Amino acid sequence: MKLGVCYYPEQWDESLWASDARRMAELGLSTVRIAEFAWALIEPAPGRFEWDWLDRAINTLAEAGLEVVLGTPTAAPPHWLVEQHPDVLAVDAHGRTKPFGSRRHYCFSSETFHTASARVVTAMAERYGSHPAVIAWQTDNEYGCHDTTVSYSQGALKRFRAWLAERYGSIEALNQAWGNVFWSMTYARFEDVGLPVAMPAPPNPSQLLAFQRFASDEVLRYNRMQVEILRRHAPGRPVLHNFMGFFGSFEHHKMGRDLDIASWDSYPLGHLDGMNVASEAEKLAHRRTGHPDIAAFNHDLYRGVVASGRWWVMEQQAGPVNWAPWNALPLPGMVRAWTWEAFAHGAELVSYFRWRQVPYAQEQLHSGLNTPDNLLATGGEEAAQVARELATVPVETSRPARVALVVDYAGKWALDALPNSADFDVHTLQLRWYSALRRLGLDVDVLPASADFSGYQLVAVPTLPVVSPDFVDRLQRSGAQLVFGPRSGSRTAEMHIAEGLPPGPLRALFPGLRVTAVEGLRPGIALPVSLGDTSAQVTRWRDVLDLPAGLTAEGSYSDGHAAVVQHGLARYISGWLCDAGLGAVMARAASAAGLPAQPLPEGLRLRRRGRLQFAVHYGEQAVQLPAPADARFVLGGPVLEAGGVAAWWLD
Repeated sequence: MKLGVCYYPEQWDESLWASDARRMAELGLSTVRIAEFAWALIEPAPGRFEWDWLDRAINTLAEAGLEVVLGTPTAAPPHWLVEQHPDVLAVDAHGRTKPFGSRRHYCFSSETFHTASARVVTAMAERYGSHPAVIAWQTDNEYGCHDTTVSYSQGALKRFRAWLAERYGSIEALNQAWGNVFWSMTYARFEDVGLPVAMPAPPNPSQLLAFQRFASDEVLRYNRMQVEILRRHAPGRPVLHNFMGFFGSFEHHKMGRDLDIASWDSYPLGHLDGMNVASEAEKLAHRRTGHPDIAAFNHDLYRGVVASGRWWVMEQQAGPVNWAPWNALPLPGMVRAWTWEAFAHGAELVSYFRWRQVPYAQEQLHSGLNTPDNLLATGGEEAAQVARELATVPVETSRPARVALVVDYAGKWALDALPNSADFDVHTLQLRWYSALRRLGLDVDVLPASADFSGYQLVAVPTLPVVSPDFVDRLQRSGAQLVFGPRSGSRTAEMHIAEGLPPGPLRALFPGLRVTAVEGLRPGIALPVSLGDTSAQVTRWRDVLDLPAGLTAEGSYSDGHAAVVQHGLARYISGWLCDAGLGAVMARAASAAGLPAQPLPEGLRLRRRGRLQFAVHYGEQAVQLPAPADARFVLGGPVLEAGGVAAWWLD
């Protein structure tokens, strides 16, 4: 378990570099990420590379005993490239070219950009691939940030048509798959297919889903190009990318097949206010601590993105950020708590953003470990505290959880293509289900639908519109308790209504069950649900179920329709169930699975790493921990204040 920091030597006078490096080491940091935005300095003109400054920066850090993660600089193409080759720029949904002047101003489908990127990445890898201080490589930076996965350029159109030809083989097969007989949308050639944007009526959802799959494949193709170069010229050095929180515009697990480590950028307060996955009440209650489950969800997600399970936090919030609608000051102790939360979920490295707050340009209100006048900030003091504590806390290996929660990127795209309810947000639903499990004190692995579920005792599927028979077979063979959410099994892979009505292939688990109608519920509408001793309600969405004999209704709406259906090891929740209702259903499923689930005090969360049980408290009031009276604590004690952290031995 190591600490690191993001550093931009090119943004500071070189006279500061040596003292910065020395102070990093003294603070307890071991790893420094650099260079991911430095293309214009590395290659100031086409094919002319200037390495002296970067050589000195890397060597200065190395002389202080620091290890370097080198970022490829492709997230910020230089002006000369844009000026000479305007086709590298992306085009938005209104047909406007996204201009130079910030970052991520490129189109993944531009072959010119691929060529230029390959040139600079190759040159960097050839120079530093064997440098003893460079211990890992990061490809680009935050793929797709600022809504940049999709581009409507001519280059994207050309490649989309080629992608369609490869996927469908013939234009007749495409017309059949998309149902193009509707509204006379039949095409005669692949060259006739346009982009699903700026149409007078909504685009064909089948075309929307295909275009999103294509856009995701373009991101993966671009990343794979960089990875292959780094494999050739930097053998033995792990390659990673820094993903983002609740970001679903490309297939993360497929990209993970090309990576050695998954990392992500954790900004608990920024994500709380800026991602719209939390309620207004939660935003107010946790405005200075962060939501108890937002960072944790992403920790558990990225632990499962690469096969090895290796993951880092590449950017950890260290104070106020600048990019959310409102940017709160963290509660004292929270930078430390967020760091330990990451380690509790199995992180190898937590790297803070950034070393020093910059006094100019777009991020001048984004804090760092040091203030702009170079004094240690509160976040820096808390990082130093974690460094001291790391020396006393043993490193334990993470174990698989007994509970899995299934996410699916293509499933999200399918529901986004045909929402039918303006506030049916898949990320929000996933967080609600994850929170319900965590409030019961359960550890959770967040996995793709392609995962092996052997060994899991409970598998929760918040929503999965496209269900394959193979997925159902793997679930059945696992022997786990299963809980499915609304709209699961509702669509085919080409965005048609499932054969025989939803839940389609899930009828292998719920014989005879049919969704005969669906209802998008506008804000302010809440349908009461009777769920045993629990009074609950459904908002946003419900599936209207035709319940055959042999299936049990564990919960019902006031109109008599089933709200929760149970059969064998499986349950189906037909709507967007409230927190109380979800908690009751998950408690039943956990009990049936033989899991020790007990509701936790408000704001308290637990996570096991090896033989250590960690606790982090996000609530306002002090809480008594569910630890044995004779527990041996390695951090904290039996009572936690707001922002407190504790860890004790389980075995």
